[in-house]
Amino acid sequence: MNLKFWGTRGSIPSPGKNTIKYGGNTTCVEVSLNDNTMVIFDSGTGIKNLGQKIIKNGGPKEIHLFFTHSHWDHVQGFPLFLPAYSDDVTIHIYCCEPILDQLKKALTIQMDDRFFPVRFDQLDAIIVFHKVVENDFLLNNATFSYIRNNHPGMAFGFKAIQDSKKIVFITDNELAANGMSITPWNEFVEFCKDADLLIHDAHYFSDEIIKTEGWGHSSCQQAFNLGVEANVKQLVFFHHEPDRSDEQIISMLKKYQKKIKKDKLVMKLDAAIEGSKYSV
Repeated sequence: MNLKFWGTRGSIPSPGKNTIKYGGNTTCVEVSLNDNTMVIFDSGTGIKNLGQKIIKNGGPKEIHLFFTHSHWDHVQGFPLFLPAYSDDVTIHIYCCEPILDQLKKALTIQMDDRFFPVRFDQLDAIIVFHKVVENDFLLNNATFSYIRNNHPGMAFGFKAIQDSKKIVFITDNELAANGMSITPWNEFVEFCKDADLLIHDAHYFSDEIIKTEGWGHSSCQQAFNLGVEANVKQLVFFHHEPDRSDEQIISMLKKYQKKIKKDKLVMKLDAAIEGSKYSV
C-alpha cells in the first residue's frame, strides 16, 4: 500500500511562511491499495489538491472516501473536490453507523446556498453512502476495521490490512481522556499492535495538554508512548496544532528521535509533511 499526505494540519488551515515545510492544509490522506484502488481518509482542505491531481490524471473513476467524523476541518474541502463535479465518477462515502446521519447533514449544510453556490444535491458525480456497521469488512482485497476515538461529538479511527501489511489512521483522539474516555488505552494498543505505519493525533505538546483535557486530542508524548507499547514499525505525528511552526515541529521531532536512539528503540518516527509519501 502507498500513502500520501495531502493535509496534515488540525482545526483550521494555516498557510504562511511558518508552515511551509509541514503544510497548512487540514486533514486528507490518500492510500492506494495494491490493485490501485484509491482510498481517501477525510476531506479537509487538502482534498482540493488531491482532486486536481485526479482530474489531471483522468482518474480513477471510482473513489472510496472514509470519514473519521464530521468536524469542519475534516469535511470543509469537499465542496472544492473536483471529481464530485464529474458525471463519470462514483464516490463511495464510508462512515461508522452512529455518526453517518450527522456526516450527511454536515456535508449538505456546508453546501447550502447560504454558504456555498453549489448545493450537495447538484453535484454531478454518483455519490453512494455506506453505513459501516461490522468490523473487519472487505474493500476489494483489503480488510478495514475501526475503533471509537475519545473525541467530542464522536469520531473513529481506521485500520487497513492488505497482504499482511497494516496501516492505522487515528486522528482526533485523546489517549488519556480521564473524564470522557470511551475507549481505554489498552484497546488502542491492541488495535495498533505491530502496525507497519501508525498515523496518530499529536496535536499538543505535553505542557499544553494539561489545559485542554476533554478537547479530544493527544500530546506527542502520548502518541509516542502508544507507538512504543504497540510495537509499531513507524509512527507519524499528525494533526499539527494550527499555530505550530515548522521550527517547533522540527525541535520536537529531534527530541523524540534522540529518545529513540538513547533507549535503542527500533521504531521509526516522523511528523507528517504535506506531500510526503510512504509505502508498506
